[in-house]
Amino acid sequence: MHYNSAGKVVFRTTGFGVVFDEGLTGEDFDGDGKPKVVFQTDSAGGAHCCWTYNVVSLFPKPRHLFDVGIGAGVQFEKDKQGRMVIWQNTPGPYEYTDGWDRPYAERVFRVREGKLVDSTPEFCSRIIAPGNRDYDGQKRVLTPEKLKQLSGGIEKPDSEAASALLSRALQHTFCRQFDDALSDLNLWPEATRDDVKSDFAESIKNDYPEFAARLQQSQ
Repeated sequence: MHYNSAGKVVFRTTGFGVVFDEGLTGEDFDGDGKPKVVFQTDSAGGAHCCWTYNVVSLFPKPRHLFDVGIGAGVQFEKDKQGRMVIWQNTPGPYEYTDGWDRPYAERVFRVREGKLVDSTPEFCSRIIAPGNRDYDGQKRVLTPEKLKQLSGGIEKPDSEAASALLSRALQHTFCRQFDDALSDLNLWPEATRDDVKSDFAESIKNDYPEFAARLQQSQ
């Protein structure tokens, strides 16, 4: 918990510990010309997966701006204009894969007026393209033969194929390519397809309510 000079709480976080991020502190995340202060909160007792970045502004007065990376991997980079871009590996439904093979896809954020703004579609030509590690990995697993086997089968896919297919559907969703995401989910074996659509819809309904409703209707 951090206070201003008047004794008012500026920033509060809960976890196993909080550290001051020397590398990111001083960066101008939102282009207002003012450096920001960054903390990291440990939410899993030291595990690499679970550090949340807490970004605080000191101008014109101390205030908490946003958190990013809750339970997900995060990377910070700058575009050609020197503006901050935040990449976050975002997990999807986990019920159909082994724990270590949970599906995930990339979301990309910019910061405007101190708030995270989802800018993923701006980067989809880079994400869904040969040379991208995840794209190439999914192509390797989801061969035409494998997809034919999945769509015509009744058994639950193996964990690798399930993860690749759900990850691809999730990435298409984040890119707002909803027809492609639905086409991916329709490749799932028919016996459990409705369950998968329902769980997928539940996982994305807060950010994409219209597509979540469409998935429910397609069952």
